[in-house]
Amino acid sequence: MMREDPVIAIDNLNHYYGKGALKKQILFNINLEIFAGEIVIMTGPSGSGKTTLLSLIGGLRSVQEGSLKFLGKELFRASQTKLVNMRRKIGYIFQAHNLLEFLTARQNVQMAVELNEFISPQRAIIKSEAMLKAVGLGDKVNHYPENLSGGQKQRIAIARALVNNPPLVLADEPTAALDKQSGRAVVELMQRLARDQGTSILLVTHDNRILDIADRIVEMEDGLLTRDSQNQAMSYDSSTNIIGNP
Repeated sequence: MMREDPVIAIDNLNHYYGKGALKKQILFNINLEIFAGEIVIMTGPSGSGKTTLLSLIGGLRSVQEGSLKFLGKELFRASQTKLVNMRRKIGYIFQAHNLLEFLTARQNVQMAVELNEFISPQRAIIKSEAMLKAVGLGDKVNHYPENLSGGQKQRIAIARALVNNPPLVLADEPTAALDKQSGRAVVELMQRLARDQGTSILLVTHDNRILDIADRIVEMEDGLLTRDSQNQAMSYDSSTNIIGNP
């Protein structure tokens, strides 16, 4: 039985910051595939390139070298229009929940639904309230963020990220600002909703308490993908810029 095509397929990806004499390589020969419904956790020290890689996968930066495909479509040399359309198919969850304080919980989620011009305002309200109920906030739909706990705010952010049934969710340190109990509840919620929807999740974290929710763990260090729990440890040949299994 053939395996389905990956949601994300990265091949020999390199990335640089700066120009000329100040040009510095940040990512080295990254190769990674993520499949539908898979939860992949990315770990590694600060400055190892995790957030840069996440931003490239999310279409927030342009691919400079190598191949990065999302749902089979190449993002190398993609136009800004193509990147914008791609971003609409991805859910984002950040350490800071990034809610608009002057909007209610429902309105914050509804903003994401309304990116789809084919959904009526009435349908957008119904979808938003149903998603908030799914994350355990059915009784908080008309509450403003200032009246909610940190864990509740992050649940709204999860609802916003998942309300459009995206094929991919990118999460950058989603539990960093939460206590142990709230953080655990948040990632288990993400896990359950992803399973229900078949959504892939790539989650960057330093939180060792949540590693067990992952199907795979990948590790980055100094811009290199040094370990993929599916393929075990990976070696890096600096003379050829090639990573392979030792």
